[in-house]
Amino acid sequence: MTAPTQSLRGLDLLAEIDRLRRTRNAVILAHYYQAPELQDLADFVGDSLDLSRKAASTDADVIAFCGVRFMAETAKILSPSKIVILPDMAAGCSLEDSCPPDQFRRFREAHPDHIALTYINCSAAVKALSDIIVTSSSAETILAQLPKDQKIIFGPDKNLGGWLARKTGRDMLLWPGVCIVHEAFSETELLKLKARHPGAPVLAHPECPGHILDHADVVGSTKAILDFALASPSETMIVATEPHIIHQMEKAAPHKVFIGAPGADGNCNCNMCPYMALNTLEKLYVALRDLEPRIELDEELRLAAKTSLDRMLDMAGRTVGQGDVGRPVFSGD
Repeated sequence: MTAPTQSLRGLDLLAEIDRLRRTRNAVILAHYYQAPELQDLADFVGDSLDLSRKAASTDADVIAFCGVRFMAETAKILSPSKIVILPDMAAGCSLEDSCPPDQFRRFREAHPDHIALTYINCSAAVKALSDIIVTSSSAETILAQLPKDQKIIFGPDKNLGGWLARKTGRDMLLWPGVCIVHEAFSETELLKLKARHPGAPVLAHPECPGHILDHADVVGSTKAILDFALASPSETMIVATEPHIIHQMEKAAPHKVFIGAPGADGNCNCNMCPYMALNTLEKLYVALRDLEPRIELDEELRLAAKTSLDRMLDMAGRTVGQGDVGRPVFSGD
C-alpha cells in the first residue's frame, strides 16, 4: 500500500511534519539520493545501513525512511519493535528487482560449494538466503578474511562485484544485476566533460560500469565520495553517482564546483533515481499522519536476514559509514 496524496492545499507541510515527528516520537531518515527538501528536514542523512543503525540507537517509536524499500526493510530488521514507514511503497530498486528470491535460491542450489556475499541493495528475502551481506565500504575487508580457495557468489550488482574482483584478484561468480542510475553514465560524454575541466578529479561509485571506473580518480561509497570531495584541495570535481548527493557537497563546501557526470544526452538528468524521486514532502506527511505504508516482516525471515547482516558487522563493522576511497585498480582488459 502507498500512502494517499489527497489535496493538502494550504497546509504548512514542514510545520506539520515537524509536529508529527514530535507527537509520533519519530526519527526521519533521508538517503543522500533523496530530494534536497527531504534531506534538509531529516534527523539523519547518510548511507542506507548507517542510517538504519543510527535509527536503531534512538528511542524513537517510529522510523520514517526517505529512501527505497530495501533500506526501510533493513531498518525493520535492526529495529523490529519500531514502526517503520516508507513514504511510497513503490520506491523500489533496480538491483532488488534484478534478483528475485526464488531465482536466487535456485542459483544458490545450483552452486552448493559457493558462499553468497550479497550487496545490501537487495530484498530482505534475498538477505535471508545469503551468507554475508556487504556494503561498498565493507566488501573488500570481508573478502580479505575469506580463504583464497573459497568459491563465492556475488550479487546482485555485477559492476560492484567486477570492481572488487579486479581490485582483489578474487574470482567470483557474479549475479547479472545493475543499478539503472549508474548504468546511465556515458563514457563519451564523461571524456568531453573531463576535457572541458582538465585536472578535475572524477569521483565514482563502484556501482558504475568498468568503462566509467576506468576514468575515475577515486572510487568509493556515497559517504566516501562526500568525504573525499570535502577534504580534497580541488576546487572543481566531477561526480559519477546519483546527483542528489551534490546537495550535501554544496552545503558543506559552497566555494567548490561539483559537476554531475553526464548521461548519453550530455546531461545528468537521466541519472536521477526514479525510485528515490517517488518520495515527497506530501507523502512523508501522510505517512507520518497515518503510520502507513508500513514495513512488515515475517519474524523467521527477519532473523535469517539479520544473521547475514550480523556476520558483516562482526567482520567489518568499523567500515560502516566510512567508505573505501581509493584509486581503481584494474588488470587485464
